[in-house]
Amino acid sequence: MTEHGLLLKGVGSFYEVLTESGELVTSKARGTFRREGIVPTVGDRVVIERKEQGYAQLSEILPRKNLLVRPPVANVDQLLIVVSASAPEPDWLLVDRLIISAKRMGIEPVPVLNKIDAADDSIMQSFLREYHAFETLTVSAETGEGIEALKERLKGRVSCFAGQSAVGKSSILNALIPNLHLETGGLSRKTDRGRHTTRHAELWPYENGAVLDTPGFSMYETECLEQHELDACYPEFRNAGPCRFPGCMHLSEPDCGVKPLLKTGELTKGRYERYCEIALDYQMRRKHRYD
Repeated sequence: MTEHGLLLKGVGSFYEVLTESGELVTSKARGTFRREGIVPTVGDRVVIERKEQGYAQLSEILPRKNLLVRPPVANVDQLLIVVSASAPEPDWLLVDRLIISAKRMGIEPVPVLNKIDAADDSIMQSFLREYHAFETLTVSAETGEGIEALKERLKGRVSCFAGQSAVGKSSILNALIPNLHLETGGLSRKTDRGRHTTRHAELWPYENGAVLDTPGFSMYETECLEQHELDACYPEFRNAGPCRFPGCMHLSEPDCGVKPLLKTGELTKGRYERYCEIALDYQMRRKHRYD
C-alpha cells in the first residue's frame, strides 16, 4: 500500500514521515536513492510503501518547489524573519537580504518583531516604518502577545524561522508548541551575541502545516541577480514611475522612477540606503561572473 506524506526528520538512513492520515511512520529510503545520488530532505513530499514486516519504504520524492541549503529543507511556503525589539540590536541589512533570498525562491517573507514586552520604542517604530510594504507581525514569546495572530499565519503552511541568534526564534516555537521544550540561548554578557543552540533541521507538525527553526545566519542569496530580478524583490517599487533608462539601478541615474518614492515616504531612507549597498554588490557580481 502506498501513501503520500511529509518528511519531518532524517537520522542516518531512517526518515520520519507524517502521512496524510496524520500517522507518523518510520521509513527507509530505497537502495537506488544512494546509487542515483538522491538525498531525501526535510520538507520533501514523499511516497512511502508499507511492508508486511519491517520498516516502510520511502519509494519516491515528489517534485520540489524550492530547496534551502543551510539548513537543508524543501518546499518552504514562508520565511518568518525574526528581529528583536530590544537586544540584540536588529541587523536590518540581514533582514533585507533574507527577504531577497526568500522572494527569489518563491518563499513569502514575513518580518516578525519579537520581545515587544520589553520593546525599545525606536526599534519598534523603525520596524513598522521600514517594512510597511510587507505583512508584519509583532509578538512576545514571553507574554504571549501576538502569538494568536502568528498561529493563524502558520496554519496550513510549511514555515521556516530565520534571523540573528538570540532574537527568540526557539522561544517563539516553544510558545507555539509548548511540548517542544527547545533549548533557548540568551546573550553573552561579554559579546552581546547570541549563543547558538539550534543544531539540526527538523520539521514539527503544526495546524495542517509544519514549522522549522533555521540555525544561524542562513539562506543568503548567492545567485548573480539581474537588475529587474532585484527590483522584483522590493514591493515598494511597484508604485514607482518609469525610469528614463532601461536597466536603471536607481542610484545616480537621471529621471529615475524609484527615487521620488523617498519624498512620498513609500520608500524609507534606510531601505533605500541598504538597497544601494545590495545593488552595488550585485553589480560587482555581474561584472565578475565569468572571471
